[in-house]
Amino acid sequence: MTKHLVVVAGNIGAGKTSLTERIGSRLGWWTGYESVTDNPYLADFYGDMRSWSFQLQIFFLGHRAEQYLEAVRDSRSAILDRSIFEDFHIFARALHHLGDLAERDYLAYRRLFEIVVQGLPRPNLLIYLKAPVNVLMNRIRRRARNMETGITPEYLSLLDSFYDEWLGAFDQCPVLTIRTDDLDYVHQQKHLDTVMDRIQDKLAGKEVVEF
Repeated sequence: MTKHLVVVAGNIGAGKTSLTERIGSRLGWWTGYESVTDNPYLADFYGDMRSWSFQLQIFFLGHRAEQYLEAVRDSRSAILDRSIFEDFHIFARALHHLGDLAERDYLAYRRLFEIVVQGLPRPNLLIYLKAPVNVLMNRIRRRARNMETGITPEYLSLLDSFYDEWLGAFDQCPVLTIRTDDLDYVHQQKHLDTVMDRIQDKLAGKEVVEF
């Protein structure tokens, strides 16, 4: 069987973790998730973003690179909840834009990010999950995570604009864009089946109509 490395990208609340879990379970793929509960910087970061943003981004970069290499070493196909590319192109950029990541730290981080990414294998597919900001906000409110209480529609809109710019120039691998506002692959089996079919067709090199 052909081994695939697939990464799932998208704004906060787009449905990345839910999709990663279900694809991994259905296909028996190795799954990788974002480091949250064992992240030593997250609590400090949310207490004082300007003081801890650089350390947090460095931690995420190392964690994500290690995760990529582990996924590549595993004999199974792999799917990762969030891509390493988003660390710089979306989140570090947002911190810099908002004044929470100083210019020299941003430039130092960018240099390290570029060196790290050059040494990693390219994924076979990037799945971009997209939903309107009001849908994302409703999902964030429903799951009620303490660390997400400060997320605003304005912040999500900023991230959305960065996603559009980044993906407009992205050339690392094919991209499959999926609108998730009218999809419920958590509770609707037919929705999950539809998404799975599109993903497997895209991996097979077939023309896929995005939805």
